Amino acid sequence: MTELHPLDWGFMELEDTDRHISLGIGAVAIVAGPAPTRAEFVAWLQKRIDHVELLRRRVRRKPLNLSAPVWERDPDFDLAHHIRWTAVPGPHDESALRELVATELEQRLDRDHPLWQCVVVEQLTGDRWALIVKAHHSMVDGMSGIALFEQLCDAAADRVAPASTRTSSTSGAGLVEWVTRAIRLPVTAPRFALSMMRALVPVVSAAVAPGSPSSLNGPLGRQRRYAVARVSMTDIRAVETAFGTSVNDVALAAVTAAYRRLLHDRGEDPTAGGVRILVPVSMRATDAEFALDNRVSAILPHLPVEFADPVERLSAVHERVARHRARGEAEAEKSILEVAELLPFAVGAWAFRLAGHFPQRSVGALATNVPGPRRRLSLDGRAVAEIWPCIPLAMRLRTTIAILSYGDNLVFGITGDYDSTPDIDLIAAGIEDGIAELLARAR
Repeated sequence: MTELHPLDWGFMELEDTDRHISLGIGAVAIVAGPAPTRAEFVAWLQKRIDHVELLRRRVRRKPLNLSAPVWERDPDFDLAHHIRWTAVPGPHDESALRELVATELEQRLDRDHPLWQCVVVEQLTGDRWALIVKAHHSMVDGMSGIALFEQLCDAAADRVAPASTRTSSTSGAGLVEWVTRAIRLPVTAPRFALSMMRALVPVVSAAVAPGSPSSLNGPLGRQRRYAVARVSMTDIRAVETAFGTSVNDVALAAVTAAYRRLLHDRGEDPTAGGVRILVPVSMRATDAEFALDNRVSAILPHLPVEFADPVERLSAVHERVARHRARGEAEAEKSILEVAELLPFAVGAWAFRLAGHFPQRSVGALATNVPGPRRRLSLDGRAVAEIWPCIPLAMRLRTTIAILSYGDNLVFGITGDYDSTPDIDLIAAGIEDGIAELLARAR
């Protein structure tokens, strides 16, 4: 048995604070050709999960919640419990599939069993089918979620993928390291505390400061909407090269254009400082690519929605993201989570539940950019044509955007609250138009 780490069980505590949210992360693979039969799919998936031990483990809480929950092997594991079959109604198009994805994002995973599920979707137009793979956020973050999906695909079969959670080291080298740290503690502790405080002060003030009222933030309902925007990686790289920025900068500039348009359409003024966005930052080392857990921090920049000119928006995004990274915000938050490892579980759980109930108004959205698979994938010999990322809503954020590269496409999967975001397609259109504007200027 392995204990869940603070961010892992923190997502479970966060989910428990709001009956309207479900913290499952998903990937939707659109696959060429006819769907496999039930027998074919079960036999194929049985072989694939043998490579991923955590898929057979469930979460077990300790008596009276006196210590952190643990992963334990499910003695009654039944693969059939994790597979569902469905079909979208006519005309069996992308719109119907997006509605199904939204419905899947509403459904909580069963905590009595391992926290993942596969949904086979038959009868898509163009002689295609889809596979929705969903896992709880306590099991994966964005990068490990895609790594998990890749391990379930044929193309990952030749890779060594020891997917496991983090474990504590008890080796002699580990003891030497701890002794060395203890000796250096009088010198390193003050420096660490000072640097952490410098980075955390702006983060904490941003999180707790009262923000101006916005339709982007507020209570959530139970239902969801889901939209997709697609742009060419060739176009993204052309913009990146022309203006000396990064792919992430270009993607966030397109997101900025989309929220600027959305606010205008809602009759709200896109003023400076009006939209603060949470941008997750991966803290995952290269040797932990297949570890199924959460190794992520975040920065909280303002989107420059006040700029009408697309190049000015891109330049401002580049500058603001660089400034937040240089302040060490992500490293400071990671350090706080490391300190949380030493605290009693009850104290940490109380902190996460308090955060879940806190009516924050300062953050308006979330956008996370996850590098996708570097090669074309297949499922049981069938080519994966496209992958849509999808992430949940929480903390009063009425829209979240997951960005994923695959092949020559950069796909933006947009999740919205059903009641407060009936205009979610405006965000998708705004992203695509934002890239088109930048590409025209780059040329």
